[in-house]
Amino acid sequence: MIEKDNRLPLYYQLMDIIIEKIEKGELAENDQIPSERELCESYRVSRTTVRQTMQELEKEGYIYKVHGKGTFVSPKTYKQSLVQFYSFTDEMKKAGKQPSTKVISFQKVPCDSKAAKVMNINVEDEVYKITRLRLSDGEPMIYETSYLPVERFEGLSQSALEKKPMYDIFRTEYDVHITRALESFKAVSAWKTEAELLTIEEKSPCLMLERITYEEDLVIEYTVSIARGDKFTYTVELK
Repeated sequence: MIEKDNRLPLYYQLMDIIIEKIEKGELAENDQIPSERELCESYRVSRTTVRQTMQELEKEGYIYKVHGKGTFVSPKTYKQSLVQFYSFTDEMKKAGKQPSTKVISFQKVPCDSKAAKVMNINVEDEVYKITRLRLSDGEPMIYETSYLPVERFEGLSQSALEKKPMYDIFRTEYDVHITRALESFKAVSAWKTEAELLTIEEKSPCLMLERITYEEDLVIEYTVSIARGDKFTYTVELK
């Protein structure tokens, strides 16, 4: 309960109570937070205290407001560090989620000029262009388009990608030894197709990540990912 003689401000104590309920699962994702009046009565605090609490919780990403409907618990976001190599499958498993992948398209095509420049190959060289939807517990999270050199992955098939994670195939079927990867990211708005597949509103905020993966000097993967802005937080450690 709120302790009036505690050195901590009342709004801060109420924040701790609500955060604890969220972390313990007593308030689940998208559950509605009790109204201002209910919170005032339950914890015997003023509306000013409750409003300050809600402002701080919203600022820190714990809650979100829907005009005319109320305040709700924000969906969980995944914190992804960019200081080491990672895979979507492994990260979801670490979070206790069930990862899955839906292959939207699988084509063997001549490389376009942008991908050719990034991959340091000739325009018209053959690449696999693979579009996938990455899901966590069945919920769409990332829309990805990958380019792989056919010469390095001859015989790769859509059915293989539907059965196993791509990096597992790299390692077990093609004896790939990834030596480094470069990744850049920027804020974008979801286009219509991306929004439909990610089940979000068109023009919703997203993060676009471009990954270039190397095996020694050879680029073996160029991937452009559109990640839902409400589901991911990316961090970089500075030393």
